[in-house]
Amino acid sequence: MVKKRPSGSTRTYDQDGFVLRAACLCMRDKSEREVLLVSGSNRVDRWIVPGGGIEPCEEAWNAALREVLEEAGVKGRLDRCLGVFETCKTRTCVYVLIVGEILDVWQESTSRKRKWFTLDEARYQLGLYRPAHCIYLDQLRASSPAASQQDSACIKS
Repeated sequence: MVKKRPSGSTRTYDQDGFVLRAACLCMRDKSEREVLLVSGSNRVDRWIVPGGGIEPCEEAWNAALREVLEEAGVKGRLDRCLGVFETCKTRTCVYVLIVGEILDVWQESTSRKRKWFTLDEARYQLGLYRPAHCIYLDQLRASSPAASQQDSACIKS
């Protein structure tokens, strides 16, 4: 199901009424020791994992790539899907992205900052503003970079 918002954007819902979202843990390299967070659009002193809504007929992996390009100005290769995480009324498919290119100017560069954090620093920052995102880092630590692709666990739009 799709609903138009007053802002003109759309929200896509699954059969259970959850808003469908996609996000990426943007890693500096395959060592997965540093993650890129972006500031909130309203508060540049608060850090979040880049992500957003899945558009109608869009695959979760494509939405994740689109959102990190818009919010963080990075491109890269999706390494694996960490899984689907539920919070309140959202289901977010979270991927690990190995950053390959960092743009100097991107769609939201005037309203957001970006910064590399160690995993411990990132967990601390997320705990201040978006504690629900901490589970993404917990799952990252629990999963192995050599783990097989978990696409079957990810949202299919």
